[in-house]
Amino acid sequence: MKREVNKKRILFVCMGNICRSPAAEAVMKKLIKEEKLSHLIEVDSAGTIDYHSGEPADSRMIKFAAERGYKIDSISRQFNSSTDFERFDYIVTMDEENYEDILSLDMERKYRHKLLKMVNFCTNCNVDEVPDPYYSKHAGFDVVLDIIEDASKGLLKKIKDDLQRENQPED
Repeated sequence: MKREVNKKRILFVCMGNICRSPAAEAVMKKLIKEEKLSHLIEVDSAGTIDYHSGEPADSRMIKFAAERGYKIDSISRQFNSSTDFERFDYIVTMDEENYEDILSLDMERKYRHKLLKMVNFCTNCNVDEVPDPYYSKHAGFDVVLDIIEDASKGLLKKIKDDLQRENQPED
């Protein structure tokens, strides 16, 4: 009898869900596709605020991401604590404020193990957060993409390791 493989779900979170988290979603989707893991890993993004809900990503982020071969086509939405905590295995925040905002929604301290910081998966970039490029010049978008590309590779390695460990045949 063939055993059901556990699928993993990642949610990237930033403040407005128009720059950093949709970029992380696009970068991770491309990595997953390249590694032929789309049947095992799903990706989404959300914001801690609803100010931009229903809007596409920032046009500057779409442009800079496209120059690197990423397609950002998600529509902004706000993090939904009543469904997102249960649905996603990894809730990955872009900065300390996002982390604290999501942490504060976990009233029963039930989902803290799912909450991660994107920069903790960097192997080349030595940074404390993925900075919000919204009010920055164009170079800010490139910096954000550099950090996200670096961290996404590390995060994908962790997820692949988790999948391998969880899907080991039982003796």
